[in-house]
Amino acid sequence: MIETPVPEQPGERPQHEQVDEIVASGPGGALAVAGIATAIVAAIWFVFYFVVFLPRGVIQ
Repeated sequence: MIETPVPEQPGERPQHEQVDEIVASGPGGALAVAGIATAIVAAIWFVFYFVVFLPRGVIQ
């Protein structure tokens, strides 16, 4: 399906300038989601370690 470009309104900035502004602001949201996901995985690992492995004691 081919989309036809929407004509710009008078006085509105061109779309490519809006895109450039958005891209220049950086990937803050993506980094936040990645950081939260990493923190969750690390927390699950620590819980698993302290609840499962430490109570079993040293393997001989």
